[in-house]
Amino acid sequence: MNQVVTGKGSAGLAGTGVLTGEAIVTGEAITIELRVARLGSRLIAGLLDLLIQLYILYAVGAAALLIVRPDNDALIAAVFLLVYVGVVLGYPVTCETLTRGRTLGKMAMGLRVVRDDGGPIHFRHAFARGLVGAVVERPGLLLGLPAVISMLVSKHAKRLGDVFAGTVVLQASVPRPGGAPPSVPPQLVGWAATLDLTGLDDALALRARQFLGRAHELSPQALERLGSGLVRQVRAVVTPPPPPGTPGWAYLSAVLAERTRRAYHRLTANRPRSIPSPVFSPYPTAPYPTAQYPTAQYPTAQYPTAQYPTAQYPTAQYPTAQDQSPPPPYPTAPQPPPGR
Repeated sequence: MNQVVTGKGSAGLAGTGVLTGEAIVTGEAITIELRVARLGSRLIAGLLDLLIQLYILYAVGAAALLIVRPDNDALIAAVFLLVYVGVVLGYPVTCETLTRGRTLGKMAMGLRVVRDDGGPIHFRHAFARGLVGAVVERPGLLLGLPAVISMLVSKHAKRLGDVFAGTVVLQASVPRPGGAPPSVPPQLVGWAATLDLTGLDDALALRARQFLGRAHELSPQALERLGSGLVRQVRAVVTPPPPPGTPGWAYLSAVLAERTRRAYHRLTANRPRSIPSPVFSPYPTAPYPTAQYPTAQYPTAQYPTAQYPTAQYPTAQYPTAQDQSPPPPYPTAPQPPPGR
């Protein structure tokens, strides 16, 4: 598996690497394994992009002919050539510039174009890749044959456009750190804070990290031989020396961990600090003592309950009314005789 090693440089900046052999060496020697996209996945992505370009070419060409309405063969050929160059060159350049290295076909296959130093591409990289592809690799009967040959020959599966633009196509998968990150042993924390690391370059730090990552795979003889050599090289450029009796692996791990910590501190020093949440406050909250106040026991007075006499009131006997006769009926007026 080809590895692309990316990270932050000694000044806290990304993108200062150099493509050497099978890896990109930059920064703090933090290995991130990303597979280089090979011929199979890139060929499928290219075919998908070709189908999309054909549909765009047909739609734009038909619209251009309806708008221009050429009346001779020369004008028809000029319109077709202009539309062809615009689609073949404009589609990949526009997509890769806006999405930082991805076309629709590359998105479907999980691919991404990056610079040789692992950074994102810009317009000039996308334009150089697209121009070489439109002029050299695709026209006529070649039909992508130069690109296929170049990818088969190149160690990093680069086509001609990648060679001229200084780019490489990677599998856009989640990075997986190569090996456990170095740490400072508790006995060396105070000593590590006083280190002068200005003389430790990226190449030496990378070798030390690779040694620590493979330490469990090496035999005791190889571990002693390689470790002692690396310790001597690091001690020649890093001061002060470690405390007496410090193992070689602990010394290298402490130096690399302290270097990474300082680089991260420089990177985040200028970032605005957010207001800490009241739930996770960085300040310790002192517990207040709860005072125990004595509870006074007051005597409960026994008050006598007075017995009030209940007065006996006489009940008056009211006479009951006798049966009353109904009132007499009201007199009725005399009725006139029936003859009148």
